[in-house]
Amino acid sequence: MRRFVDFVTVIIAIFSITAVSTSFATQQNTAPVQELVFFTWSDYMDPELIKAFENKYAAKVRMVYFENDESRDEMLLLTEAEGYDVILTSGIALHNYHNRNWLASITPKQVPNLKHIDQKWLGKFEDAAGFSVPFFWGTTGIAYRKDLVGYEINSWKQLFEPDEKLHKKILMLNYSGDLIAMALKSLGYSANSTSPEEYKAAQELLQQQKSHVYKYAIPSVNEDSTLHKGEVYAAMMYSGDALMLQEMNPQIEYVLPKEGGNIWVDYLAVSSKSRNPDLAFQFINFLNEPQNAAQLAEFVYYATPNKAAEKLLPDEFLKNPIIYPNAEALKNSETHTTVPFNIQKLRNSIYNSLVTQ
Repeated sequence: MRRFVDFVTVIIAIFSITAVSTSFATQQNTAPVQELVFFTWSDYMDPELIKAFENKYAAKVRMVYFENDESRDEMLLLTEAEGYDVILTSGIALHNYHNRNWLASITPKQVPNLKHIDQKWLGKFEDAAGFSVPFFWGTTGIAYRKDLVGYEINSWKQLFEPDEKLHKKILMLNYSGDLIAMALKSLGYSANSTSPEEYKAAQELLQQQKSHVYKYAIPSVNEDSTLHKGEVYAAMMYSGDALMLQEMNPQIEYVLPKEGGNIWVDYLAVSSKSRNPDLAFQFINFLNEPQNAAQLAEFVYYATPNKAAEKLLPDEFLKNPIIYPNAEALKNSETHTTVPFNIQKLRNSIYNSLVTQ
């Protein structure tokens, strides 16, 4: 559930997958080393862990990035998942990927560190168990500049039906799942509604909000962030991203709205067409070594499903209510579920009419 990356660069990376040999020369000699192609969000991996893995397994990890969930699906369709070894995916996408035969099975023999994973996340989504390993979980809520807004934001209504102070100062995610689901929640409906009438109301709400929106995009989490620079006052954002920005600017506040948000889970999967599946399993296992999983959790500011890693994390991290919201904070939040085809088609139509016109 992550961050912005230039789409042209991504497309170039796709074609390089089939054009570049999977053998690389070491600096010492011309002997080939193993290559692992990791398809993921940008800024979602600690570079130190990548270097450690490369040194341990005499491997080269090549990162290929996607911009959002829709672009990930499109890029996988271009090659039918060929050219990738490890795929970072949302839980809701796993069933579709499994049906397309894009996922290799994963067993405890291949990934022994599965023993550390909390069972509730393993079976959270259809086809997650046996074909993926939970990576991180978090929430979708609102981040805002409390110094620039001047009042508390605690409701989706304040984003979808903004006052004049937020006119052209709102950044919304360009992911249809969260965008439409949170509009539904703002109206008091389920994020997983199957009612065409409720979607019509959500579409009207989104169209009314459109004139107030600065941009539909994945928020960046660096010094160029529009929220950090004050070009945007409020944004739909993922919890860990907001915490990253908060490190740069303490005036940034993150809230899980009173109507609830989305509880998402990201998973690591191995492509059924991986050119180096053994290395792919080793990579997932390496990331789930407790010390490595704990290090990575602190790097990305997200909750780890690795129970052994949690024991190594500082109390300050474990008690952070944004990273680990309690049951009361989550009571109105939902996890995305698979909806009927006609409803998915309706969602796509609403999204396309909103962001392409």
